Amino acid sequence: MSDEVAEIFGRCTADPNATGWSRLVKKQACPFLHRRCIKVRKSQPEISIGTCSVFYGRDRRSVIICPFRLLERRQIFTDAIHLLTLHEPGNELHVVPEVSIPGGSVDYFLVSARRGKPIDFVGVELQTLDTTGTVWPARQRFLDSVGVRVGVDSLKSEKSFGMNWKMTAKTILVQLHHKAGTFEHVSKHLVLAVQDCLLAYMRREFDFGHLNNVRTGDSMQLHAYSLERQGGAHRLRLTERCSTDASGISTALGLQATANVDLDVILADLGRKMSERTLWSPA
Repeated sequence: MSDEVAEIFGRCTADPNATGWSRLVKKQACPFLHRRCIKVRKSQPEISIGTCSVFYGRDRRSVIICPFRLLERRQIFTDAIHLLTLHEPGNELHVVPEVSIPGGSVDYFLVSARRGKPIDFVGVELQTLDTTGTVWPARQRFLDSVGVRVGVDSLKSEKSFGMNWKMTAKTILVQLHHKAGTFEHVSKHLVLAVQDCLLAYMRREFDFGHLNNVRTGDSMQLHAYSLERQGGAHRLRLTERCSTDASGISTALGLQATANVDLDVILADLGRKMSERTLWSPA
């Protein structure tokens, strides 16, 4: 069991029955992306880091540090289907990654389409905590403890890591400030999926007193998830929903939101990106 790393390549380090760590590390597969983990070492791009979450704080809670960890079971998209107000039975659902809009790129679009034409969409942004320092030595120490051969130099490292709460929260709010106005302008929804501990920090440190419990009419939806131990694994669960609008995000930062784009431009871009590979069927 690791004192610091909670999950590597989706597997819980606290599971005493877990085996095959050498094979897991060699494969370097992300179970949430269903491909090789794309978080690689800058100095060794052939090596995927694979650290999904870490134990942190006095209560040793599992804190997610990789945004793709939020893709477990595609639950975040299931939890956003009700925001597709134009979706009808018979429509296809697509999950389209990395769509550019004014203000930046949106991580995913959940799209309702009919006969290959996008009818409605919801933007879904992922945000997890950034770390200060490096988690690599902690990863290597755990792997060494379960019999995986790792470099001696990494085991000697005394580098530690922390959670960059302030920078993470401010960065995502600034990004939302640019994007929320665009979605509001075209009468669509943008969902921010975060871990519950990050939302709690944002409530404490920013002007979030105006947030509503949850209103479907609000353009900006915040979905907070907990990462809970369940047997020998972790499980992602929706614990809180709240909402606001573009002005609410501006209020949190003391800024003015001004980002507009025509609906037809977004729909056309989604139509070009949709394919058999983006089709999604909720379980």
